[in-house]
Amino acid sequence: MGTTHIGTGETKSAKTKTTTARVLSYIFLGFVTLISLFPLYLLLINSTRSHIEINAGFSMLPSMNLPLNFQKAAAGGGLWAGLLNSFIVATASSLLSCYFSAMTAYGIHVYDFKLKKFAFTFIMVIMMIPTQISAVGFVELVYKFGLDNTFLPLIVPSIAAPAVFFYMKQYVESSLPLEVIEAARVDGSNEFRTFNTIALPMMKPAIAVQLIFAFTSSWNNFFIPALILNKPENKTVPILISTLRTNVASGGASADWGMVYMTILIAIIPVVIVYIFVSKHIVQGVALGAVKG
Repeated sequence: MGTTHIGTGETKSAKTKTTTARVLSYIFLGFVTLISLFPLYLLLINSTRSHIEINAGFSMLPSMNLPLNFQKAAAGGGLWAGLLNSFIVATASSLLSCYFSAMTAYGIHVYDFKLKKFAFTFIMVIMMIPTQISAVGFVELVYKFGLDNTFLPLIVPSIAAPAVFFYMKQYVESSLPLEVIEAARVDGSNEFRTFNTIALPMMKPAIAVQLIFAFTSSWNNFFIPALILNKPENKTVPILISTLRTNVASGGASADWGMVYMTILIAIIPVVIVYIFVSKHIVQGVALGAVKG
């Protein structure tokens, strides 16, 4: 009987410790979530405040200038053209990046050829090279071919995306059995049809994950577009926001922090929309695409 009471006490103690640990974990995660969302909250608040109110100091409460800030953002600076330019570049580059990276990962996974290991290693080495190192030569090549002030230099290079390829390869290794590909070949399916109708749908969760990452990366890209896009009608959203911030910092006549915050708020809406459309696949894609132990 004594042993039974001791066992029951130990079980209750273990349950209490587990519950306490779980509560502390939830508190910590909630705190981290609040910290992560605070910049977004501050953006929402400042987009409702005037230039004078923002300069007066920090506030946790919204103001009444949201419609006016929206009117200013919509009327000046080429916001809508910039949104359209960014959307074209981000959509095209993310789709090309995901499709061709998936195709490359499929080829490395499915086929056995002499330089297979070398090809994988070479792609990984390219992934380690920062964009800034190759930027000078790339920009010089763009101007030499007369492609400045066009979107092609921002879209076409996205076909070669080593980081996206690496994720796709890890995913296909864990979720694309070679037996499925062999069965399709036995049934007379050609390689492109097998990839497009069998492999690609099976890679949908991984594509969804990389699609949002690639779209966001292209949408926020400032460095390369700033070097090759000089005409106002061709500028993307990050360039426009940088121009507005520079104008405010220099104390120009049209300086308005409220308009800047409103422009940033409008600029993140397309990213949120894209995330909503692909979010149902992200958790599944992250889990299945994880590196196998």
